Amino acid sequence: MTPSLPPSLLEQFSDFVAARLGLYFPPPRHGDLERGARAAAREFGAANVEDWVRWLMSTPLTHRQIDILAGNLTVGETYFFREPRVFDVLENRILPEWVAARRGGEQRLRIWSAGCCTGEEPYSLAIVLRRAIPDIERWTVTILATDLNPLFLRKAAAGQFGEWSFRDVPSWLKTQYFIRTNTGQYAIRPDIRKMVTFEQQNLVEDSFPSLVSDTNAMDVIFCRNVLMYFPPATAVRVADKLARCLVDNGWLVLGACEGIQTPPDGCEAVQFADTILFRKKPPATSSPPSTAAAFETGVLPSQRPGTGAANQMLMPRAQQPSAEEAIRRARLLANEGRLAEALAAAEEAIAADKVNPFGYYLRATILHEQNALETARRSFQQALFLDPNFVLAHFALGNLALQRGRPAEAERHFQNTLRLLRALSPTAIVPESEGLTAQRLAEIVEAAMETEAVL
Repeated sequence: MTPSLPPSLLEQFSDFVAARLGLYFPPPRHGDLERGARAAAREFGAANVEDWVRWLMSTPLTHRQIDILAGNLTVGETYFFREPRVFDVLENRILPEWVAARRGGEQRLRIWSAGCCTGEEPYSLAIVLRRAIPDIERWTVTILATDLNPLFLRKAAAGQFGEWSFRDVPSWLKTQYFIRTNTGQYAIRPDIRKMVTFEQQNLVEDSFPSLVSDTNAMDVIFCRNVLMYFPPATAVRVADKLARCLVDNGWLVLGACEGIQTPPDGCEAVQFADTILFRKKPPATSSPPSTAAAFETGVLPSQRPGTGAANQMLMPRAQQPSAEEAIRRARLLANEGRLAEALAAAEEAIAADKVNPFGYYLRATILHEQNALETARRSFQQALFLDPNFVLAHFALGNLALQRGRPAEAERHFQNTLRLLRALSPTAIVPESEGLTAQRLAEIVEAAMETEAVL
């Protein structure tokens, strides 16, 4: 459409949307921006779109208002196995290497679909894993699917799709992995649906890697046809953040049209026929610094080949790290996917300070990632025994209850989380949250409750 709003106002609104949502509407797309603004204004009940835009830019937005804005400005165009050559590389080149390297040890795989839209991509990833790993029930598999648009997430969680989602796919896909419904749609098989966890996330504003959002230690991250909607500098910054979420030798899969000219920070480009992916390079091997120097510089011996938490545990008691040092080391190890070492460091933290609730919380988070659900639950409860107002422990127990199929229990923990968050200033940083504000965590909790309500 031809824009009718003042160009200066559209320019201001474009900057506002870029800052709040990360979405990029340069002048050639101002018509799309105005179309989305008019649709959002109608949902807000506003009669005059120009007045509404000016009001919106001068008012603190609620979770619901942000959802309406995002729902009218984001694009939901996707389908199963989009760009099949990428999935072919994953199934036949990348996964066999990961599976061979981890079989018999920590049999775990972590994949993130960032900007998952209505769910076709993460479910495609789940199907690939089912096909590539015959004994997948013996593996701990995480497929995290995130998007800004809550309407997309609710549709994705419902797992029902029309014919348009299956264009250009082989016939076996629908017959083997979907069930035809009475309405003529196709419902994803329950075992495939359970492999995927959907969460709302803002790739621009949210902090990651983070244990809180489960965005740490990823083996593969898909972020396709997402960064192209961001301002160029923002796209580069988000790509660098995603790269930091990868384990060493992990893979970042970007769309061909994202506009990223150079490999993200710490990555190298690897070409597979006509497909280019980015692999995170492991750090160069060098002599590790002393423990004291490591904690001063942030470069830990446990980050280097041939060293780890076990080496720290052999030190004389006088040289053992403090609880704070052990917690810091456990977080860094967990972010690298070195869970056995991270768990040992968390145990060190608890031994050094038995009344610090965060040590138990950190241990529980690592156990949760290892799929030791009952042991994780008990450790979260220990954290709450020491601090009944520990917001993140309530939130984690809610997520854990959902995973265990206990929605009423999850509701109780989420409501406790929201009650504690409402007692804080919206801009207050939630303790131990790695930078999440009370308002942002409340939005995440509310989105999780809304998404799960469709199941």
